[in-house]
Amino acid sequence: MIAYLEIFITELSRYFLGIFIALYAFTGIIVLFRDDEYYSNDGIYIFQNFLMFLFHFSSFLCLCFKSDNMKLMGFYAATELLMIGIILIAKILYPLSDKLMTNNMCMLMTVGFVILTRLNYNKALKQFFIVTASMIITMGVPFVIRRFKFLYTFKWIYASIGIAALGAVLIAGTVTYGANISYTLGGITFQPSELIKIVFVFFVASGFVRARGMTEVLVTASIALVHVLILVLSRDLGSALIYAVVYVIMVYIATGNFVYVGIGALGAAVSGMLAYNLFTHVQERIQAWIDPWTTIDDTGYQITQSLFALSSGSFWGLGLNKGNPGTIPFVEDDFVFSAIVEEMGFVTGISVLTICVICFLRSMQVAAGLNSMFYRLLAAGLGSAYIFQVFLTVGGGVKFIPLTGVTLPFISYGGSSVLTSILLFEVLCGVTLVAGDERAFYEKQQAAS
Repeated sequence: MIAYLEIFITELSRYFLGIFIALYAFTGIIVLFRDDEYYSNDGIYIFQNFLMFLFHFSSFLCLCFKSDNMKLMGFYAATELLMIGIILIAKILYPLSDKLMTNNMCMLMTVGFVILTRLNYNKALKQFFIVTASMIITMGVPFVIRRFKFLYTFKWIYASIGIAALGAVLIAGTVTYGANISYTLGGITFQPSELIKIVFVFFVASGFVRARGMTEVLVTASIALVHVLILVLSRDLGSALIYAVVYVIMVYIATGNFVYVGIGALGAAVSGMLAYNLFTHVQERIQAWIDPWTTIDDTGYQITQSLFALSSGSFWGLGLNKGNPGTIPFVEDDFVFSAIVEEMGFVTGISVLTICVICFLRSMQVAAGLNSMFYRLLAAGLGSAYIFQVFLTVGGGVKFIPLTGVTLPFISYGGSSVLTSILLFEVLCGVTLVAGDERAFYEKQQAAS
């Protein structure tokens, strides 16, 4: 009887997982396009939490049966308690913050725990401690964003921190796969370009708070260009591209001048050509993107294995522990989306991407409703940085664009990436509190008049 139950659960789980997360994504779309306030307290958020629980529980139950290791349910219990704790603490500390953003963050981390447990339990365990520590560290960030209205005055401090941190990596960083992207301090490895990405958004936002004429654009652009050039010299081209795109989007929102977008696009094209001519590993990645089959035993191996995984996943996937994602080098970091599609199917993969897009649209929705230019740019810049990183990761994994070596936020394994993603969302939660304050003030004025 137990054997039949095991077969029943493992065979049907791939359908259930796709249905649960697809329903979750659908409810997110409903919330996003409702006409009422962002912060309505109704049952749809509880329903999302219920779907998250079903997805989480079903996934780990399947993993336990397939691996014949029921001890994994202990790890499931720990991760489930962590997700419940994050949701409850957010409700207690910040009852007016955007519940959709918090739920989406937890859902994406849940998917990450599931796929990392399947791929490498030790890394999943480390990810659990990283997430826990990151949440503790960033718990007070929304309060700071909401209360300290003078954050826009630290423009040159943001610039100095960013240039100093990136410069330190350029000079004394550890070379990883041809790029200076990290350094080790006290036995802990950091990738500063991840965290400085948020500082960079603060810098650009503070640069356009008041003056948005040509002089201000040139000054801010010059400092932004220094950030990008340091990353290019460090050969961290994925991060350099994120910084450049985020700046162009923010300067357009601040000025409303489409000419700056054209200049930014031209600059990106020129930079891409220079990078191709200067760096051998860029040439290899371009060649692997154009025709990976000719170098399948060398530089094209990663992308071809990723394509094999994607093609075998079909609509509902092969089922957890039934695929072979381990053939993809660094699958936990750069190609985790391919592993998700192979074993949980395109339904789950598309649902994950839908949740990511909802997060971006929510940040832009919040930005559009803000009166403060600083907070508006902050929301738009952080949302753009998040979704563009998703685009680079997934786009590289499906051979839509060349590989850039960036991670999928909340899902891929990595300390700096997880901490940065959580910090980014905590800042956005703080901005939603500011938006709520502005809305309450406006309604008070309307009632008084």
